[in-house]
Amino acid sequence: MQALWMVLGAFFFATMGVAVKYASASFSTFELVFYRGLISIAFLALILRGRGIGLKTPVPYMHAWRSIIGGASLTAWFYAIAYLPLATAMTLNYMSGIWVSAFIVGGAILYGKTDRQGPLLATVLLGFAGVVLTLRPTIDQNQLFAGLIGLLSGMSASLAYLQVTALARAGEPEGRTVFYFAVGTAVTGLVGILFTGFTPPEQIHWQAAAWLLPIGVLASLGQWCMTRAYSRGHTLVVASLQYSGIVFASLYSLVLFGDQIPLYGWLGITLIVGSGVAATFLRERAIPNTPAEEH
Repeated sequence: MQALWMVLGAFFFATMGVAVKYASASFSTFELVFYRGLISIAFLALILRGRGIGLKTPVPYMHAWRSIIGGASLTAWFYAIAYLPLATAMTLNYMSGIWVSAFIVGGAILYGKTDRQGPLLATVLLGFAGVVLTLRPTIDQNQLFAGLIGLLSGMSASLAYLQVTALARAGEPEGRTVFYFAVGTAVTGLVGILFTGFTPPEQIHWQAAAWLLPIGVLASLGQWCMTRAYSRGHTLVVASLQYSGIVFASLYSLVLFGDQIPLYGWLGITLIVGSGVAATFLRERAIPNTPAEEH
């Protein structure tokens, strides 16, 4: 039953995607990343203090590298959400599990360990087939760049996945890892704002500004649910339930934004979810008991 925390976490992340899409009407991608990190820092600091978890870490450079990769992934994901149908942006970001499988296959081939890699490679190819089907019917010609950014968000998230695994093996508490990721997120957004600037106050609509607080809170709740699921539930079941976020996002796209997803689009999403679940089963043999990436 503890694994069901992942479903709740996926719901929070999908709902955060809705908030990002509404807030993007008045704020740039870097501003959204900055405010998301800033609000999460305050929210998580209260939680960590209540749980008696200190902020001092013996591995600051590992947190820094994880924050750089995760910040890049988050920025790319927020950009994709702003310019793509929500379901499409979520699907491309959730390809992170498939990218990890691709890295595993590539590493095995590099070291000459090609035996039993066929099934894992098949899931990677199946996932790419799903991407082609998803992008072709749901992305207009002027959205191709956003689609590429969405793909990169999933790839960079997979690298963050591997770094979170390394932090867990180093004995870092999950709450501390989540907190420093929020710090890195705020810094990433602030650096971007130095080049793009803040949105002038007269151009900000209060309806968009009202979504900033939910973005930070929902992101923190999603991360907390996810880490709880991985720490208390069965890793294989939790990782499979992670893909429920695509279902939530698809429903939001239909109900709130009127994004019509044709049959080919649904088939593509189904292939990506199916290949992700299959890759999780196969990856379990290579990377047991690993936490998931955090948004």
